[in-house]
Amino acid sequence: MRPFERFFSFEKDFREPYARDRDRVVHCSSFRRLEYKTQVFLNHEGDYFRTRLTHSLEVSQIARTLSRMLNLNETLAEVIALSHDLGHTPFGHVGGDELDRLLKEDGRPLGFEHNFQSFRVLTKLEKRYKAFDGLNLTFATLEGVLKHSYPYKKPFLEGLDERFDLEKHPSLEAMVVDHADEIAYTSHDIDDGIKYGLITFDDLLKDELCLRVDEMVQKEGIKRDEKLYRHRFVAGLIKLLVEDFIENSKEGAEHYRQEHPICGTIDAQEKLPVGFSKETATQLKKLKKLLLQKLYRHQKIVRKMHAGKQCIKGLYTAFTEDIDLLPPYQKELLYSRKKERVIADYIAAMTDRYAMKTYHEMYGFSL
Repeated sequence: MRPFERFFSFEKDFREPYARDRDRVVHCSSFRRLEYKTQVFLNHEGDYFRTRLTHSLEVSQIARTLSRMLNLNETLAEVIALSHDLGHTPFGHVGGDELDRLLKEDGRPLGFEHNFQSFRVLTKLEKRYKAFDGLNLTFATLEGVLKHSYPYKKPFLEGLDERFDLEKHPSLEAMVVDHADEIAYTSHDIDDGIKYGLITFDDLLKDELCLRVDEMVQKEGIKRDEKLYRHRFVAGLIKLLVEDFIENSKEGAEHYRQEHPICGTIDAQEKLPVGFSKETATQLKKLKKLLLQKLYRHQKIVRKMHAGKQCIKGLYTAFTEDIDLLPPYQKELLYSRKKERVIADYIAAMTDRYAMKTYHEMYGFSL
């Protein structure tokens, strides 16, 4: 199947294929709901902090820059970036982990995985056409979302359309998005963590990569105790990672680049042709380990995520025990889909505040 082809027929218009994909994603309800879904800090904690929506926009911007500099298809990278988190649950990763646990305990061994849920949103859960489910996006876009995380072969993908060859890497544009995602969340989680007072530059400047960034900022004449330092530090980290990625990926991108994006061409066992330099990749891995210890496992974060986890558990338990708690349009789906999957899809689509509101309505108290 060619990258720009779709699974269902459609009327052509003035847009190129991936621009059409992007427009469909931006106008769908799942994309709008990302505004009120947790990135790291719960949405109601403050208007400053990133949400899944702002994160997706930031990933998109970085992916477009990387693709443009490597002469890849910028629009394809953009739509994959905008779509990659559509399957996220309320309350970030802990919400997805809890749904996965609950489904498996309920005899659904395939559980829940947010990358695959993003694929399901695009191919099944969004309903915009009479003749078929999903948004009818191009093969390259769907493959890029499906293969956002490596390894590609996972138990819940058994029986998937064989054209999504799980023994092959996705397009170069999809690889770019994966790295743009890493750049965005690392730099912006630091920004939010510093702003919220959960991590300090004293913590960060013990790290090799952060010391490289600090040197860049110091050369601008900005001292560590200045208010502007945080902004320049975050911008410097993005700049360092973006420039390293571009410089280290030029040769690989040039080798594989064709007129149309390549899909299912490079064997999955082969090294990715684009990526960070060995030194930067090693340092970035160490920085992420530091953030896990100092930021993501901070007591304030863990407590909020625990509350979110209890909310997911409470909603799932209530809906499985009494399907009359489900809204009518969800109950109708029970005639064609398994109860546990319908409930999981419904909960996964909720925003943080809607999940908490629903929990409060059913249990009579707030988290």
